[in-house]
Amino acid sequence: MSREAKIIAFCCNWCSYAAADLAGISRLQYPGSIRIIRVMCSGMVHPEMVIHALDKGADGVMIIGCHLGECHYIRGNEMALARAEVIADTLEDLGYESERFRIAWVSSAEPERLAEAFREMSARLASLRETDASPSGIGE
Repeated sequence: MSREAKIIAFCCNWCSYAAADLAGISRLQYPGSIRIIRVMCSGMVHPEMVIHALDKGADGVMIIGCHLGECHYIRGNEMALARAEVIADTLEDLGYESERFRIAWVSSAEPERLAEAFREMSARLASLRETDASPSGIGE
């Protein structure tokens, strides 16, 4: 049996972190290999933080913030969305599959949505592992 993918989830303090707390209280199931890092705003997650997590052994990284238009810092999640495009391109340039990164929007009242995003990311990484079973791992 293969191990679960190690996923680092940068969660906004006001929405997704609160949803994670509610998911725990509600006993919702999601992969135990998720490691949540609370940030004040999804817009604070610099692309270097995502790359660092992958370089240090994470299988995938998520940024989860407030729904667009509902950021407590006005436009922080819009900044996160703009950075997400840069992150996806940069990952490809560094040899990582862009599927190893995901951005999602979750309100504090949506613990089921958060748990589903975690499960989907875990499944995405599991399918990547299956396709990475090539002998060299290099080339296409």
